[in-house]
Amino acid sequence: MPKVYDLFCGLGGWSEGFLAEGYECVGFDIERHDYGSGGYPGTLILRDVRSIHGSELKDATVIVGSSPCQEFSYRAMPWKKAKALPPPYLGMELFNAQFRIQREASEAAGHHIPMVVENVRGAQKWVGRAQANFGSFYLWGDVGMVGRRVVVVVNGRLISGSGVAPIRAAHKVPGFRFDGNGGSFQSAAVKVAGLDWGKYGQPGYKAQGFNVVAAQRFREERSVDQESGVKQGGDWFGKNCKSSMSRLYGSKSDSRKAASAMIAKIPLPLSTHIARTFKPSA
Repeated sequence: MPKVYDLFCGLGGWSEGFLAEGYECVGFDIERHDYGSGGYPGTLILRDVRSIHGSELKDATVIVGSSPCQEFSYRAMPWKKAKALPPPYLGMELFNAQFRIQREASEAAGHHIPMVVENVRGAQKWVGRAQANFGSFYLWGDVGMVGRRVVVVVNGRLISGSGVAPIRAAHKVPGFRFDGNGGSFQSAAVKVAGLDWGKYGQPGYKAQGFNVVAAQRFREERSVDQESGVKQGGDWFGKNCKSSMSRLYGSKSDSRKAASAMIAKIPLPLSTHIARTFKPSA
């Protein structure tokens, strides 16, 4: 059975697609995410990803990851306070840890283990240009673009998998424009909320609780866009959007934090496509 390791797994958006394709899924996170409708769908290991040595993952068919984006997202905002902040050291550390793990896993296995990492557009300033994107979900690692389609590329070679066609890019989401010039901070999504990696492990640290009913309501209202690859769009400040988090919930509410985590899940079409493409031929 093929096996995928899901780093910073959260609610398991990556793993849902891999499970559908018959993979064994093992996820790593520092907290068990469950908002009342079920948490991570695979085998969850509660552990700081930074403590993992890649040799522990040498049996992987593929590694996926979606490190926290809060630091990148806030710095992408067109606000003086955001732009005055120092570099996002923690965000970069967590992002780069994924590639260290891949390198160590490949060395231990004696062959290249492919990996796909997801984050927001705003991360590119700090970690380098993404290889592909599915809507507002930006991708690094063994992926690329053919036109507007996401493909898998390993060592410069296009991998088609078992008759798998490249996935179409999600539709572009109009972002909020401050001055009418077309600028957007669509990348400024809060990806894993209610969770502070910078404080994890410190005395007294405790992640926030969640309002399950309100979070489920938001998830249902946003389901269509989420499946289309919408991570964060103009609805954040939308005047006429009934599902705008800024209008449904207060900025510090548990409901908003839960909703943020839910809409940040990797879209099923994307995770399924990546799983099918890397799946070994029978």
